[in-house]
Amino acid sequence: MRPALFVGVAAAAFLPHAAMAQSSSTTSKPQDIVVTASPFATATPSITAKVDRSQILESGGASIADSLKDVPGIAASGFAAGASRPIIRGMDSTRVRILEDGLSSSDVSDIGPDHGVPIDPLSAQSIEVVRGAGTLRYGSQAIGGVVNAINNRVPRSLPTEDLSGELTGEFGSVDDSGQGSAMMDGRTGDLAVHVDGFYRHASDYDTPLGLQQNSFFHGYGETAGASYFFGANKDSHIGAAIEQYDAQYGIPSDTTYIDMHQTKVLTKNSFALGSGLLKTLNIDGSWANYQHSENDPGGAVLTTFKNKEIDSHAELLFGPIGPLTNTALGVEVQHRKFQALGEDSSYLFPTVTASEAGYLFTEAPITQAFKLQASGRVEHVHVTGTPASDVFTTRDYTPVSGAIGALYDIGGAIKLGFTASSTGRAPAITELFARGGHDGPNTFETGDPTLKVERANSLEGTVRVDSGRFRFEGSVYSTWFHNYIYGDLTGRTCDDSGVCTTSPDGDLKELFYRQQGAHFRGLEGKASVDLVKTASGGLRAQALADYVRATLDDGSNVPRIPPYRFGGGLDWKGKQIDAGFLFIHDGRQDKYGAFDTPTPSYNDLSAHVSVRPFTAAPGIEFSVVGQNLTDDVQRDAAALNKDLVVMPGRSVRVVVRLATF
Repeated sequence: MRPALFVGVAAAAFLPHAAMAQSSSTTSKPQDIVVTASPFATATPSITAKVDRSQILESGGASIADSLKDVPGIAASGFAAGASRPIIRGMDSTRVRILEDGLSSSDVSDIGPDHGVPIDPLSAQSIEVVRGAGTLRYGSQAIGGVVNAINNRVPRSLPTEDLSGELTGEFGSVDDSGQGSAMMDGRTGDLAVHVDGFYRHASDYDTPLGLQQNSFFHGYGETAGASYFFGANKDSHIGAAIEQYDAQYGIPSDTTYIDMHQTKVLTKNSFALGSGLLKTLNIDGSWANYQHSENDPGGAVLTTFKNKEIDSHAELLFGPIGPLTNTALGVEVQHRKFQALGEDSSYLFPTVTASEAGYLFTEAPITQAFKLQASGRVEHVHVTGTPASDVFTTRDYTPVSGAIGALYDIGGAIKLGFTASSTGRAPAITELFARGGHDGPNTFETGDPTLKVERANSLEGTVRVDSGRFRFEGSVYSTWFHNYIYGDLTGRTCDDSGVCTTSPDGDLKELFYRQQGAHFRGLEGKASVDLVKTASGGLRAQALADYVRATLDDGSNVPRIPPYRFGGGLDWKGKQIDAGFLFIHDGRQDKYGAFDTPTPSYNDLSAHVSVRPFTAAPGIEFSVVGQNLTDDVQRDAAALNKDLVVMPGRSVRVVVRLATF
């Protein structure tokens, strides 16, 4: 029996009793504040986003990017069902940091778009997206933003119930998929315990043009964690968790498939120091052993990628210091060892990356309505590898970053925000040391070990309106890059041995990593208005839109940028029935990079109906979810393989959820 299924069977033994409970666990409810944005869980000048558990289950995809698809400013790299990273304001890969409960995802998804992130949405209770000053807590690889999957695997507080949990089961028509998950939280005395597991099995999916070959996804995982709480108010704790993730998924633009495995150990500890100057000390860390193999259709291993990584944080929270109400001082130490074996091992020889950083985050109220926030980070990165010259190379970088933001509250209904930041990023290992063919994205890449620190100077203005009936959040931003690093397609093609010609018939596209200035600018917004509000429920209309434009200083376009989009819909939220639809138009992307192609526009209609038929057991819910109901041909402008891969066609999913939270 799969370990994840064992968790589900065990949960089923006692969940029917728990499902009747009317109260819920404090560890199970998502918090209203996006805690990733600030160590003090306070509002920030930049607009943050949060996707809750219900939205995660409604989205249904195997990647966290799927769960964020309706968040303004967020797109997906869309390479495969098992490999789709979030793109924030046109920035992805090494500019968007993926976290799990504040700690590194510790994978190789930054090394190739065909590599997945070993965090399944079914294991997450919520997903948070942060931009602006708060990202400096998480490193220079977060210029675009931070995506944090929060799963409570190391319990953060004592549950109020002795036992609570959730079981889900789903079936999808577009890929004959079946999937399920189980989460349980419990306590015995001062010990909080968490276990979870998930299982997915999806076949090749249908498209309006027929079956998308080699687009399957199979995955499962399980976790057990616990925290011990102590102190007068039980406001200190030490805890740890161990988790396992396994997945196999096809590369739809190729014949190969990826077999991925990760074992991770996490620890999260918090010590209350009193009510004086020193308030709290948090010490967190993770160790992960990751590997995946790229196999031919018969199962023979072609290439194996391995990644061992340690990520550790210590953060000290201070009480008031003069005009500063809250201050956090933190350090982060990371060590990453990467290697590849087999056919594609020449793409990137073994590398070692070590970094140490210190950061400061503080806030000061100037008046009751006007607040300033500031953050700064100094980081040292030491990286070793062997570029195409075959000369073992050591590089050291010291990126320095800072940000300041202001939040002005106009009478409670309107908040204005402004953020200015300057962020430095050390080049990534592929940008420095890539030296060969990579069959997944079909590229022959050459890095440049002389690359300099990339710097992004950004301005952002935000508006929040909440009049009770009408709500709006909007941002306008502009980022000027110095020494922007990008993959430059030359128009030539190469074979695996590196022989390149102007013929278009070669297997691999030639790509060099280069630097020049770049300018990203755009806007995004989301609005809603309550049309009907009664004792039994309410009807709400919503609209969203986003747009990003990115150009290089030579006048050409930054490659693989998502197009504009806009749309809206209606949502009914009731005591026993929820229902709604959302229509999104994705525009044509005709501002594409060199040697790329335009991407046609498409329409996307989704709808859902959820029913909770038992008033005595409101945690039992049945849902029907439809996606791409227009059955439009959809291609992802940000995907390297978009000319070969069509996204899923019309899909109908049935979801069953039994929960106490």
